[in-house]
Amino acid sequence: MTKIGVIPGDGVGPEVMRESLAVLADVASTHGRQYELVPFDLGGERYLKTGEVLPDAVFGDLARCDVILLGAVGHPGVAPGVLEKGILLRLRFELGQYINLRPIKLYSGVETPIKAKGPDDIDMIVVRENNEDLYVGVGGITRKGTSEEVALQTSVNTRAGVERCLRFAFDQARGGGGRARPFRGLSAEEVGRGLVGQLTLVAKTNVLTYAHDLWMRAFLEIAREYPDVKTDYQHVDACCMRMVVSPERFDVIVTTNMFGDIITDLGAVLQGGMGVASSGNLNPSRTTPSMFEPVHGSAPDIAGRGIANPTAAVLSLAMMFDHLGLPAAAIDVRQAVAKVLAAGKPRTPDLGGQASTADVGAAIRAALGAS
Repeated sequence: MTKIGVIPGDGVGPEVMRESLAVLADVASTHGRQYELVPFDLGGERYLKTGEVLPDAVFGDLARCDVILLGAVGHPGVAPGVLEKGILLRLRFELGQYINLRPIKLYSGVETPIKAKGPDDIDMIVVRENNEDLYVGVGGITRKGTSEEVALQTSVNTRAGVERCLRFAFDQARGGGGRARPFRGLSAEEVGRGLVGQLTLVAKTNVLTYAHDLWMRAFLEIAREYPDVKTDYQHVDACCMRMVVSPERFDVIVTTNMFGDIITDLGAVLQGGMGVASSGNLNPSRTTPSMFEPVHGSAPDIAGRGIANPTAAVLSLAMMFDHLGLPAAAIDVRQAVAKVLAAGKPRTPDLGGQASTADVGAAIRAALGAS
């Protein structure tokens, strides 16, 4: 039985989580899978009431789950960084979730702000290093509050951390042997037609000549082990430009923690908005649970109104199924989402409609039943 830790979290988190869990119940029933939900009360409200962010005992309970579903973290009454570092980063770092995987896929029926681009043009995946770089918290402030104040934030990049991220990305891009890549891979037919994946390293080697020299050297060395994968390199600023001008040139992107954070939000806009952007924080070794969450955050401006788009949370559920080795369940979820989006209704306000969160969730479940 799969033990699933559930953190509804803050803002719209509980609202989108409710729909995601309803889809989970239907898919599990269809595929004969048993699971146990383990709820966790973590987020801004708990912190404001108790002063606790993520107690060690609760962390231990989360670590004993097989996977974790997260709704959102972020509360307007809590100072920035408290919940993000205390919950999100602690789970990502201490559970060894060293890959942040974010598909960027435009579904039929969803508009992109890029003129004359469609679903065939916007279909990529970003492999973001998730345990290093500026997020490790190395740095400090001296003479705080004075005119001589100095703030330092150090980017940390280890050979081991860079290599494991790059190898995961090369495996995502590899299409050889008729084996489809997990999450988004080349189909057997595509492999048979001689198609190969392409991996683009995104960095800033001309300026960050220490950290990103390590990334480039490791990238070139590992590439020799994957002759069936095309390789490319883009400076991060050029990548952002080309994601807008010619998104079709990208297949799999691998990049640093900070750059990945930025370009995946751009990617979410290209695919129609944060409401359809899913993500997974993966521990590929599976020694600890991986965590799946929508990209959009807690959206406190619309919390409680019942209009948040649950699509990203549902697509994150599909990523969880991929991770658990249940590709048929993942396909069912994605196909149901695709049917609802292609139909043009119901739609929440972020996609130009007037439907509620529950309306969209019910439509996805109905599409599951019709598939």
